[in-house]
Amino acid sequence: MKDQEFLSSFQPFLQEKWEEAGFEAPTGIQKKAIPAILEGGDVIAKSPTGTGKTLAYLLPLIEKIDPSKPHIQAVVLASSQELVMQIFEEAQKWTKGSDVKVGSFIGGANVKRQVEKLKKNRPHIAFGTPGRVNELIKMKKFKMHEVKTIVIDEGDQLLIPEHISTVQDIIKSSLSERQVLLFSATLAGKSEQLADDLMSGAPHIFKIERDELTAAKVEHIYFVCEGREKLDVLRKFLHAEKVKALGFVRDIGNLVVAAEKLEYKGISLGVLHSEAKKEERATALKMLRKGDIPLLLATDVAARGLDVEGLTHVIHVDFPQDVTQYTHRSGRTGRGGKEGTVVSIVTQREERTLKQFAKEMNVSLTKKVLSRGKVVDEN
Repeated sequence: MKDQEFLSSFQPFLQEKWEEAGFEAPTGIQKKAIPAILEGGDVIAKSPTGTGKTLAYLLPLIEKIDPSKPHIQAVVLASSQELVMQIFEEAQKWTKGSDVKVGSFIGGANVKRQVEKLKKNRPHIAFGTPGRVNELIKMKKFKMHEVKTIVIDEGDQLLIPEHISTVQDIIKSSLSERQVLLFSATLAGKSEQLADDLMSGAPHIFKIERDELTAAKVEHIYFVCEGREKLDVLRKFLHAEKVKALGFVRDIGNLVVAAEKLEYKGISLGVLHSEAKKEERATALKMLRKGDIPLLLATDVAARGLDVEGLTHVIHVDFPQDVTQYTHRSGRTGRGGKEGTVVSIVTQREERTLKQFAKEMNVSLTKKVLSRGKVVDEN
């Protein structure tokens, strides 16, 4: 049964795209946020990874665009180049065949080329990293006086000291009657207050908790070994299983060392971290998405908000700092109710903490071992 009432307010092309996508009904955050956005209200929305947050703001944003006005009417900000491009590509899918135009503006890309693209394409919705968007505003290339809506995606990543003043400057440069929307998987009290400060009126606040979600079909398994044996366990696991996996490593130093060792042992992989060149990052992601490599090693910052379709496994190579980080990383697989596996490679000490995490999250853990080239239960 399709949710006709939810769709009835949208333009026909959006209704068709929804049907084509095969969605049965809107998710919890979509049901709550979309009507509020369509009515013009400010929104602070917290909803776990994989719950359809992007479409919760993208659909009403596209719906509200007036294609007859050839200027930017909405700006979407995200913390990383990859996340901006991912949201932009999603927007391209939903606006295809319509008169709504979209454009991406990220740091690391040639600014002159972006200015030319801006003049030529005249997008209605601009997607960008805060630094580059602010740069284009200062160059007077981004005309903000017509911008009615500003979206802050993965909000808690943009409300940190490094980004907050840039975000504030961007918002201040737009219309006083603007609409500000903030979406995030996690939102600490301080972040919520900062978000509220960016908004002119009293925002609608929506919080979707884990228990409101359809339980994802995700299996949580783990292997125990000495710290120095982790990469060897990972290598054997990759030989034993057919995977499209995202492996998390603590920092860039650890990532580079791990990648070198695994490649020396014949493992094909890509890397994703903040110091890699834009082209390298894009190529690595593309190779994983196409299935050309089984593994993409990433730091938490670089992989924030990433959605890789059909990702079969998330692998905690370095143990997460806390249960929130475990949840964030693990949420990359099993999205939209699909199946997925979360693999933790832990020391004996980390095993105790992992069991505490599982208890807090109310998920069942299975200890596995590698035997004769296969992954089997410990018993």
